[in-house]
Amino acid sequence: MRIGIAALILAYVLSQFYRAFLAVLAPILAVDLNASAEALAQASGWWFLTFALMQVPVGWALDKIGPRRTTAFLLAIGAAGAAVFASATTPLHIALAMVLIGAGCASVLMSSYYIFARTYSPAVFGTLAGMVVGIGSLGNIGASLPLSWAVEAWGWRGTVWGLAAITLAAALVILALVRDPVRVEGGAKGSLLDLLKMPALWPVLIMMAACYGPPAGIRGLWAGPWYADVFGADPARIGQVTLVMGLAMVAGNFAYGPMDRILGSRKWLVFGGNFLMLLCLFGLYLQVDDDKWTTVALLAGVGFFGASFPMVMAHGRAFLPPHLTGRGVSLINLFGIGGAGVMQIITGRIHTALAPSESVMNSAPPATPYAVVFLFYAGLVMAGLAVYLLSKDRTD
Repeated sequence: MRIGIAALILAYVLSQFYRAFLAVLAPILAVDLNASAEALAQASGWWFLTFALMQVPVGWALDKIGPRRTTAFLLAIGAAGAAVFASATTPLHIALAMVLIGAGCASVLMSSYYIFARTYSPAVFGTLAGMVVGIGSLGNIGASLPLSWAVEAWGWRGTVWGLAAITLAAALVILALVRDPVRVEGGAKGSLLDLLKMPALWPVLIMMAACYGPPAGIRGLWAGPWYADVFGADPARIGQVTLVMGLAMVAGNFAYGPMDRILGSRKWLVFGGNFLMLLCLFGLYLQVDDDKWTTVALLAGVGFFGASFPMVMAHGRAFLPPHLTGRGVSLINLFGIGGAGVMQIITGRIHTALAPSESVMNSAPPATPYAVVFLFYAGLVMAGLAVYLLSKDRTD
């Protein structure tokens, strides 16, 4: 079982990479494919939305088929998506590739969570969930400075072709090594509708939708265009900044893991961490045109304090009946990833509406659209925190 989980974690490294690599590739794709910031934001949004919509069939498949075949099959689709990306000649091809990659990555993390929920003590679920996301976030780091080095050495097409081969290899390894947990015995039945009828889940679902979007959106896309447009940063500089934010996200995932047992509360741990992320978002809004160490520190703060995904998942998992574990964790994930996808599309339109125009009379400062994006994310987190106050605290 442990070697199978290790294979799933390695696949999750790829999932984290794919959701973040556009930040570094954005300036290059703008030149080679004439891909605008809005087009790339929509492509990134489609990755998240496809990933989210896949959670419904993924949850069913985990409960009925098991994580081994489900994940191996979908990850092979992700490899095909990477091949489409490497062959792209238009922004539309990039969007199609991101849809396929999003579908391919949809079950990797949930397969690990499903095995944890069915195999290990509930008391350690949050720690194990944080460990997986923490290690998986190495993909986030790989999609920063190391990606810029790889692109410089082999070009962006050669780099993505290599990723396609690695993704296909990961699918084959999972098929060979992962072992499915024993099925739940008995005739218990249920559906997503039963989960949606649980009032205790809704504040957790809303919090998941609000808290994951800002760090995923900023690290996954907006950090790159922001530094390029406002500060004139090259890919190496963008790689350095996103590397710092990625490292902060890794540290945050490991920090959140055991804290619920130390504090005796999941609700207030999640609330406090995301309140601090809210302050960092307001700080980015206020310093949007100031390229100093404080700006990088605020990005790191968003990454660190915004890494509450595993703990919000643990909070929601505590309410799930055993026979609906797969569908339950996938539903919570749907709200997180789906919320991030919707936010990417909305922020892309915000950027387009406020971006400087060619007309001098109507030209706005280049920092304006990014300031509004940060303010939008802050408002989203604030609304999520208000709803989350109504949640019922539960630990195992």
